[in-house]
Amino acid sequence: MTDPTRNEAIPRRFEDFVQQRLERLLRYATALTCDPHLAEDVVQDVLLRAQRRWDRISSLDAPDAYVRRMVTNEYLSWRRRRAARHVSTTHEALEALSAPVADHATYYAERDAMRARIATLPRKQRAALVLRYYENLTHAEIAGALGCSEGTVRSHISRALSVLRATAPTGAVKEVLA
Repeated sequence: MTDPTRNEAIPRRFEDFVQQRLERLLRYATALTCDPHLAEDVVQDVLLRAQRRWDRISSLDAPDAYVRRMVTNEYLSWRRRRAARHVSTTHEALEALSAPVADHATYYAERDAMRARIATLPRKQRAALVLRYYENLTHAEIAGALGCSEGTVRSHISRALSVLRATAPTGAVKEVLA
């Protein structure tokens, strides 16, 4: 699956870019941080910095990727380390991420359990998983976003999946990450 925003024309005005991309940036940041409130803070900080440099950013080949990398870097920043330890797992916060299914209790229990397991991963492993399985980026694109080699990306993903498989009920990770 490819990112539909990659084929759209990038708006020249910062306000238009934010109007078109804000919801996607917030979803991405929420998947990274596992906390919608922290995600809003991360995106807000990034957009404030991006606005000051929008003339330069909008002239790049891939402004979307650049801003997404800014979000990733802000999440990985040492300044956010303390705030990222608290993971919101309230039903209201999680429901905002996706529509509920018929059996709410089972769905919430599985999602809460998976969210809790993902939240225990080191931040770079979590970021690699989100970029791979949520953003559908290639290993090369993830390496660019995280500032590391493709081998390191594969290692982060492999280790993260191993931890998730080891801590999950039998077969649960296969169904979720297959």
